[in-house]
Amino acid sequence: MTLRFLVCCLWVASAIQAFGNEKPNIVFILADDLGWAELGCYGQQKIKTPRIDSIARDGMKFTRAYSGNAVCAPSRCVLMTGKHPGHATVRNNLAMRTRGEPEGQYPLPADEETIASLLSREGYKCGAFGKWGLGNTQSTGNPLKKGFDRFFGYNCQSHAHSYYPATLWSDNKIFPLRNDPPVVGHESLPAELDANDPASYDRYKGQDYAPDRINEAALQFITDHKEEPFFLYYPTIIPHLALHVPDEDLDPYLKQGWEEKPFTRRGTGGYTPHFTPRAGYAAFISRMDKYVGRILDRLDELGLSKNTIVVFTSDNGTTYLPDVDYEFFESVGPLRGLKGSLYEGGIRVPQVVRWPGKIEAGTETSVLTGFEDWLPTLMELTGAKDKTPECDGISLATTLLGEGEKGRDFLYREFPAYGGQQAVWMGEKWKAVRQNIRPSRKKKGNIDLTIELYDLENDIGEKEDVAAKFPAVVEKARQLMKSERVPSQEFTFPLLDKEA
Repeated sequence: MTLRFLVCCLWVASAIQAFGNEKPNIVFILADDLGWAELGCYGQQKIKTPRIDSIARDGMKFTRAYSGNAVCAPSRCVLMTGKHPGHATVRNNLAMRTRGEPEGQYPLPADEETIASLLSREGYKCGAFGKWGLGNTQSTGNPLKKGFDRFFGYNCQSHAHSYYPATLWSDNKIFPLRNDPPVVGHESLPAELDANDPASYDRYKGQDYAPDRINEAALQFITDHKEEPFFLYYPTIIPHLALHVPDEDLDPYLKQGWEEKPFTRRGTGGYTPHFTPRAGYAAFISRMDKYVGRILDRLDELGLSKNTIVVFTSDNGTTYLPDVDYEFFESVGPLRGLKGSLYEGGIRVPQVVRWPGKIEAGTETSVLTGFEDWLPTLMELTGAKDKTPECDGISLATTLLGEGEKGRDFLYREFPAYGGQQAVWMGEKWKAVRQNIRPSRKKKGNIDLTIELYDLENDIGEKEDVAAKFPAVVEKARQLMKSERVPSQEFTFPLLDKEA
């Protein structure tokens, strides 16, 4: 009887464990301002990213993945809500200090569902670690009000411009760092300092590196919830400027002997000075790669890798600011445009996904996809397809699982900044773009509703506008640009709002 009882207990324990692991864990890593070609698996030659490249090697690489928008906050809104920019609440960066609030960006409303709020109802523990940017702690957009059980990092994008700040947020409490004084995120090298003396740049080095703390908190979250399904959202702030990177990461790139010109910010835009900006930027991305490696190693150590979906992507293209030599690194490859642009370089992003035993290793897809697709995808992969709310996303589940690619008929984007822009992708071939369609103080008369048309199959660099040759395609794009948007009272787009 004792043996039978023991065997029975073991069987029950095994069944409980199997049931508990039935739902896959999810690790979603979101880089900040990482260019389409800044990873080794996308052809980068100078910057080393072996751990992120391993996700592509062991899973699927996307060649036509698009972020939610061309800058941080609206892109993250699309990701979290599954609504494209014509329907999303947040459509541009908007610092709430202009409204008298201490920090943060325009918040998600109280009734807005997110990936986290949906997964939490499916029994998931949800944690966010890094930069949030969708509402401060006093607002309806507080991540702890949007489905997350744990938050650690920067609530505000402006605060995230320094990697050596005085504080971070731990849930709803201030978490002090050992940076006294904290390092500023914006400053020109003082005139009295010698730009050619490396010691002049020591003022931009702190003691307590915030990304280290964020990575440690993310690792602890995995450990704390290893016995239950979890959703780890890891929006790392790297490689968004300012260019603050520990010296230990610089050494391998300083040995490359690249020609360097100190960046002082004197008389230019940008964030903070750096003595060797090329080595600094490369080291920045490799530092992020190490953090990703630590996440992958923790999953291995706890025996969770086989039952964990790992996604790595970026919120938009690389920056146009002089701190980053995007031409030297060929950061967007042959693509046109950078961060802030709806041309390909500003919004086409690297995207790799791993799920051992489910996603075939070493696969690649050219399926057209955007950030809004992740909400229905994750709901389907976790067995909750029937609980997916109405949204603009299309599930990628069959593509990921090798059951046939389900492409989009079109993808829509709008961005009421940088002159005002609209874009629509139609299948594998066509992309239509509008530029300079929002009046500004500087260019009140420079308003244009002209639609440009590009054949991405033969012109990935968007060099030849073929609109005049294909009027029917242009008209189709025009109708989609009109039908796929609802006017926003907060993020106005005067000319387009009149059309709606």
